[in-house]
Amino acid sequence: MNILDLPKITTQVESLVNYTLKEELDKTDSYIIDLYESNRLNTEFIILRGILKDGNVLILRSSVEPIEESAKVSNEFLLIVGTITIIVGGAIAFVVSQEFTRPIEELSSISESMANLDFSKKYLSNTKDEIGMLGKNINKLSEKLETTINDLKEVNIELEKDIEKKSRVDEMRKEFLADVSHELKTPISLIQGYAEGLVENIVEGKEDKKYYCEVILDEANKMDKLVQQLLTLSKIEYGAEEPNMQTFNIVKLAKEVIKKKNLISEGVNINLVLKNNPNPEVIADEFMIEQVITNYLINAIKHVNEKNIIEVTVENVDKGKTRVTVYNSGDTISQEKIKRLWDRFYKLDKSRSRQSGGSGIGLAFVKAVMTKHKNRFGVHNREEGVAFYFELDQV
Repeated sequence: MNILDLPKITTQVESLVNYTLKEELDKTDSYIIDLYESNRLNTEFIILRGILKDGNVLILRSSVEPIEESAKVSNEFLLIVGTITIIVGGAIAFVVSQEFTRPIEELSSISESMANLDFSKKYLSNTKDEIGMLGKNINKLSEKLETTINDLKEVNIELEKDIEKKSRVDEMRKEFLADVSHELKTPISLIQGYAEGLVENIVEGKEDKKYYCEVILDEANKMDKLVQQLLTLSKIEYGAEEPNMQTFNIVKLAKEVIKKKNLISEGVNINLVLKNNPNPEVIADEFMIEQVITNYLINAIKHVNEKNIIEVTVENVDKGKTRVTVYNSGDTISQEKIKRLWDRFYKLDKSRSRQSGGSGIGLAFVKAVMTKHKNRFGVHNREEGVAFYFELDQV
């Protein structure tokens, strides 16, 4: 039987009058597959016609609609499964990528902090892979860099201190030489004049020669005292001599200084006044504070008037503070002069200060000492005199 006889055989088996051939889908020597449309059912069919090996004819017919439905369902299923697969796969890929990128981002953040000299961040993961080893090495590098930079900072601070100290010493040396040169002009001139008088035998009597020698010796002693005062003042001002803070009784110290000064003050009786049950125990450098009280008393003795009133008052002021005030009766000080009282070599009455042996350094010394102690000091006028004061921390 030939494949060409299939249409005749098909017509004998089943009438295709109501079918319209739309397309030949496949054709071989043993079978033909065609697409027909049923005019009555208004649907499409696939008809397979073939010849078997035994010569029998095989005719199969199947509606296209179930196949299309199956294909549609299959497509929808594949679409849903594909979408779910993409979403799940994307989520898994995101999680996995985060696991890979997180340590890298962490290491990047640590390295950025290190670049900004912040070594506080550390890599905390203990994994044994390459990234874990890299993190441990970065931690070691961070620690070494931090140690090295801290060492460099300490060295730099010490270097800055040394430079600052050297600069202060140079400045102190210049000021010291300038001050000494300025203040020693007068005593040197006096010594030179009296010494020339002795050399030239201007005076012949023993008493006159003795007077000349006494003047020279007195001026030399004043020069030595002035130089020592300047050295001490410069050391305090430029940090070469720091206060030795200790606890002592300020009332007891004031009494001792008053006792010494009463012995040399002619016609003046220095009185100690205690106000408001003062706390006598203070914290300061006892030797420096003794010099402060001494300077205030010397200043008061120089400027006290004919009333000869000098009072040293110890009292409590602000919480935790004890104030020592030295008052002398006498002329008040103008505000313009008060501003300059604490300068080196400033003298209210230059001629009078020279006669009484003043150098103009006493109040500058007070300023330097109280500045080091970080406590208040000053002066104010009263109705019939002037009062200088300073404050100390109580125990």
